[in-house]
Amino acid sequence: MTGRERFLAALRCEPLDRPPVWIMRQAGRYLPEYRVLKQEYDFVTMVKTPELAADVSLQPLRRFGLDAAIVFSDILVVNEAMGQPYAFREGGGIQMERPINSAAEIDALDGDGAAERLSYVGDALRLLGGHLDGQKALLGFAAAPWTLAAYAVEGQSSDSFPSLLHLFREDRASFDRLLGKITGVTIEYLRMQAEAGADAVQLFDSWASLVGPAEYEEASLSWIRQIIDGVKDRLPIILYAKGANDRLEQLASSGASALSLDWTVDLPATKELLGQDLCLQGNLDPTLLETDPATVQAATHDLLTSMQPHRGHILNLGHGIRPMATVDNVATLVDTVVNFGK
Repeated sequence: MTGRERFLAALRCEPLDRPPVWIMRQAGRYLPEYRVLKQEYDFVTMVKTPELAADVSLQPLRRFGLDAAIVFSDILVVNEAMGQPYAFREGGGIQMERPINSAAEIDALDGDGAAERLSYVGDALRLLGGHLDGQKALLGFAAAPWTLAAYAVEGQSSDSFPSLLHLFREDRASFDRLLGKITGVTIEYLRMQAEAGADAVQLFDSWASLVGPAEYEEASLSWIRQIIDGVKDRLPIILYAKGANDRLEQLASSGASALSLDWTVDLPATKELLGQDLCLQGNLDPTLLETDPATVQAATHDLLTSMQPHRGHILNLGHGIRPMATVDNVATLVDTVVNFGK
């Protein structure tokens, strides 16, 4: 069975001898070859140059026996395509060119043709598909509208995004207009990724925890439902809502093919709660990859064993891989999955 076949079978919750494995933020600073490339090119240049993006996407697959490749890109390319450029601050964090917090500024965002302006992501996916030759699953991604709106309205990174919360609670008409625009572009963007060869996409709601379950439907999940309804005829969606473990059944009702969960959740118990027909992804603690191979092997084996009675599991971290991870630990994680049960 190829990695692609295994990955798609897991999304369909078919019985497998072992789950497929990939890692959120597979490419990045923990890889020496990435650090070499980063000395020559800045992040945005790599994202916008299909040949570079494809090469970076392939770097982890050249080292590890992963079952899927995820295109190297960034969630905020959608904001930029709509007319709100961004950059990374010297001391860390994101800085938008300007905040979007008035009705006039929302109306000025250009959703028409935004997906076409993101064609470099589609080109990178096509290049990746040629390299993978159907042997590995090819993943795209985007962010939930609520998460993109957080940066759009605040204009920068924040721990609490008070401007977004004010817009949502005090000016619902403007909020709905902004989220509607972002949602429409995201649907077209993900349809473009499907046409470029993506087998599945992950939708990141990185700031789901800014509101509780009672407000989450109107703030974020209703827009996510629109996206899933708009692309589910093209490809499956894996939904990751960070810090939203208090609303698992709510998330499961979204129509997503899989939920990606962090390490604070008991994965087997969640499978029992949500049922065998919903795929779960996760959920090793990313800091595990900063320990030692023996610790990684034991924790990975324990998770695999606990999920063995259940169908529909994609082995992953419960959040993105961090720069402090070691190559040896990543190799141990992947090898433990690939060799499980042999």
